[in-house]
Amino acid sequence: MSDEQLQVLVEQLSINYFSKPFRHSARFNPRLRTTGGRYLLLSHDIEINPIYVSNGTQEEVEGIIKHELVHYHLHLEGRGYKHGDQEFKQLLKEVGAPRFCRAIPDTKQKKRAYLHIYTCLKCSQNYSRKIRMNTDKYRCGKCSGRLGYSGIKKL
Repeated sequence: MSDEQLQVLVEQLSINYFSKPFRHSARFNPRLRTTGGRYLLLSHDIEINPIYVSNGTQEEVEGIIKHELVHYHLHLEGRGYKHGDQEFKQLLKEVGAPRFCRAIPDTKQKKRAYLHIYTCLKCSQNYSRKIRMNTDKYRCGKCSGRLGYSGIKKL
């Protein structure tokens, strides 16, 4: 599906479900990683994650578009367009749009496969962290001694 086809689909869904025209642009944004789509408040444009088009069903894509159109139409009317607003929740139910989209299995954050090990130079207490830290800023929690970097431990 191209951006032009997406634009046509968004315009059709807007007329069919809201009886109002969509007068701005809709496009794919491959940089979206954790969401199915977003409505841009300043430009009034809608961006859709292309992963859902290639991996999801047509109903799922239409659900994401309807969700973003709820934001769009409520915002332009000056009504409650945020997720927590009652008007937003009510309009979602009326048009049959989902409140959330399913998680994308490809974009789950990967767990770190290693730990950084630090040892107190005074009392030999060991500490492990997922992220490396500056040993000049931190001290041992037991004796306030200086910490030394011991190396990496693989999980």
